[in-house]
Amino acid sequence: MELRQLQYFVAVAEEGSFTRAAARLHLAQPGVSAQIRRLERELGQPLLDRSGREVVLTQVGEAVLPYARAALGAVDGVRQTVDELTGLLRGHIAIGLVSGAATRAFEVPTLLADFHDAHPQVEITLAEDTSERMLDALRRGELDIAVVGVADEEHPPGLSFEIVLDEPLVAAVALDDPLLGRARRTSVPLASLRDRALISLPRGTGMRGALDRACADAGFRPRIAFEAAAPYVLAELAARGLGVAVIPELPADDAASFGLRTLRITHPQARARIALAWQTGGPGSPAARVFLENLRAALADGPTARPKR
Repeated sequence: MELRQLQYFVAVAEEGSFTRAAARLHLAQPGVSAQIRRLERELGQPLLDRSGREVVLTQVGEAVLPYARAALGAVDGVRQTVDELTGLLRGHIAIGLVSGAATRAFEVPTLLADFHDAHPQVEITLAEDTSERMLDALRRGELDIAVVGVADEEHPPGLSFEIVLDEPLVAAVALDDPLLGRARRTSVPLASLRDRALISLPRGTGMRGALDRACADAGFRPRIAFEAAAPYVLAELAARGLGVAVIPELPADDAASFGLRTLRITHPQARARIALAWQTGGPGSPAARVFLENLRAALADGPTARPKR
């Protein structure tokens, strides 16, 4: 049994004519007829009734037709897979990274390097920007995948999100800051920051959005004195006594290395969330789809958020 015999049989069954099937297949009619007869001899049963003006399926032919179509569909699937993998080797991926994320433990540079080593003919571009602008770029198809900050777990229509980091924001202050108090408290209500100079990521980032929303819920507008894209810069500004840095939670040893103490922000609690984002339905190119799966697997355990010098 040969695939072309199944292809000819399906064409005749759908056209109801050897002549029309041959024209559809761009073949001579005698050759189509001969191959189907060979198939019938191999099966030991007639598949087509040729006695009338139209060629119709026999009972056996009706039973065989779905399997013939399935076999041809499977072959098409194999070809499509090979075509996609060929495209993968020569594809293009456009990736966006939220400002400041490169200093966190996401290991995106390592993932990019490993992917490039495995698929050297894939062109990869990486851009750092605010979350708002990258989400717009995803909608327009200018980016395939983005690592973005989100203020909450809701997301715009047409985009899919997967949260890979979700942790509380803290107030990082110098060791002599009065916010610590004599009792060396470990948390502070957000309202305590109402009149303080704050140090934060720029507008358009998810962490800044979370801070602005939490302050609005607490009934005040934050007084932002300094903005920087890198969390370690925020930490160093706070260590110099220039204000209170609002940053993701970090271990006490890391805070001490900057000359800082951190206080958990409460009432309400603000959280830093980082997510992978892509167009709903998946990235368009095979290369981008494979890279997305690599990212999701690498971040499955959740990265830790630590400003690094």
